[in-house]
Amino acid sequence: MTEPLEPMNRRILLVEDDLALRTGLEDSLVQEGYDVRAAAEGLSGQKLLLSESFDLAILDLMMPGRSGFEILRAAREAGLTLPILLLTARGDESDKVLGLELGADDYVTKPFSLRELLARVRAMLRREERHEKTDPMATPPSLHQVGDCEIDLQAFELRRDGESHVLSVKEVGMLELLLAHRGKAISRDRFLHEVWGKQVVGNRTIDTHVLNLRKKLELDPADPKLLLTVHGYGYRIS
Repeated sequence: MTEPLEPMNRRILLVEDDLALRTGLEDSLVQEGYDVRAAAEGLSGQKLLLSESFDLAILDLMMPGRSGFEILRAAREAGLTLPILLLTARGDESDKVLGLELGADDYVTKPFSLRELLARVRAMLRREERHEKTDPMATPPSLHQVGDCEIDLQAFELRRDGESHVLSVKEVGMLELLLAHRGKAISRDRFLHEVWGKQVVGNRTIDTHVLNLRKKLELDPADPKLLLTVHGYGYRIS
C-alpha cells in the first residue's frame, strides 16, 4: 500500500541548475501532490524564496549566480524557518557540516535514490505539520528563559542582549526535548529517534547542531555554561 499524499497546498521550492535532474524531481514532486516552483539558478531561486511562501525548499549547493549555501544563509537571516533540504554532489563532510551549521535541516548526496528523497521530504513536512496542529493549551509554554536568553519555540527565535537569532526546525526540536527534561541528560540516540525520526543521520549531526545552538545560546561557545555535554552519553540544558 502506498503512503497517502501530503495536502495539495504544500508548496515546495526546488532550486537546481541541472535541467534533467530539475525536471525529473519537479515531475515526481508534482505526482506526489505538491505544488512546486522551480528555479534554474541561485539568484532567481533566492528571490522566489524570499518573496513567496513555501513549506519546504530543496537547494542544490553548487549553482551559477548564487550557491545553495548563500541562499540558505539569506533565508535564515531573513527569519524564514521552513525546512530546507540540501542537494550536494560532493562527498566532503565539511560541506555537509557547514550546511547544518547554517541552518539546513537535512541533506542528500548525489547520486541519490528518488524514493529516499521523497521519503525525507514527507518526513520533514510531517514534522512541520505537527508543529502547526499542536494545541497550544495542551503543551508547555513556548517561552523559556535560559541564562540571559529568551527562547521562543513557537516563533523559532532566540533573543539575547537585544539580538535575535533564528532557530531551525531541528534546533527547535532539540530544544523542546532538552527543556521538557531540563537539568536531565538527553542521549544522542533519543535526539536521533525523536527529532530526526527515520532520517538516516549519525551522532556527528547531533554534535554539529549542538555547536550551532551554542553559538546562539552561550556567551563563549567554547566554554559552555548552559548547554552542557554529558560525556559518552549526550547533552543537558541547565
